[in-house]
Amino acid sequence: MPIYEYRCSDCGKKTQVLTLSLKSAVEPKCRHCGGANLKKLVSRVAVLRSEESRLESLADPSSLSGLDEKDPKSVARWMKKMGKEMGEEAGEDFDQEVEKAMEETEGSEGEGAAGGGAGGDDDAY
Repeated sequence: MPIYEYRCSDCGKKTQVLTLSLKSAVEPKCRHCGGANLKKLVSRVAVLRSEESRLESLADPSSLSGLDEKDPKSVARWMKKMGKEMGEEAGEDFDQEVEKAMEETEGSEGEGAAGGGAGGDDDAY
């Protein structure tokens, strides 16, 4: 049972249409305005990757391009990217924890040289 997406030429909104049978013709109508002037869209697809494929992409040196290990924001972006590569294994709250670590790092940088130093902020990452 495929789901097709259409864009209404009248109101500009997207509509999804569930097709119960490929053999029966479907006359799609816009859910928002009821118009029949719809254009079929190419829908996104999900590509399932094996664990081996994900690990290979993580080991690829090009995945480190643009990473500045001295810039906490750069490290956070890289960690979020790697978290997406890991999928479920990284956990649901992975991005939240990265944001929390970023906030803690930015707070400690604001204290200046007297409050910073070798005080263990490296544990945040």
